[in-house]
Amino acid sequence: MHRISYRVALGGIITALCLFLMFLTGVMPLLYLALPMVAGALLLIIVEEIGSGWAVLTYAAVSLLSVFVTFDKEAALIFILFFGHYPILRQKLEKLPGKAPVLLGKCLTAGVCFAADYYTTIYILGLTEISEEFSALGSYALPVVSVLLLGMFLCYDYALGGMLLFYQNWFKPKILGKRR
Repeated sequence: MHRISYRVALGGIITALCLFLMFLTGVMPLLYLALPMVAGALLLIIVEEIGSGWAVLTYAAVSLLSVFVTFDKEAALIFILFFGHYPILRQKLEKLPGKAPVLLGKCLTAGVCFAADYYTTIYILGLTEISEEFSALGSYALPVVSVLLLGMFLCYDYALGGMLLFYQNWFKPKILGKRR
């Protein structure tokens, strides 16, 4: 079942679904964070079925195409800098020995990715209003927002684990008719 045609077809289907979700960020702007999260979670299927190498190729295709397809460039940026590659990287982080290194690795990854998104949004996309809003809120605004983002990330990570279990234990057996 893991012939090249299967891999290409599955990668194409997941890419199309991810691009559709990224396109919807322009139609439903309130979901500019939720839709890239769901699009990234779809990459778990690629990682589970055919490996992280193909997931990286799918991520690269979705990232490149989302820049052109997505009206909300901020949503495309957050997918590229975090939600797209984290489900792939998560598999590698889960293999670290012990719970503390796993949690530390995940939190450091989230911090670096969110900081990269913040500075890219300001200096490349030119949305300087964000830094002005943080300045207006005082010196505690950035640390408070960082803690809130870390909490959101931990919820996302937990949800990814649940989605993977759902896929492995319910969805996959329904589609394939058996358990692996």
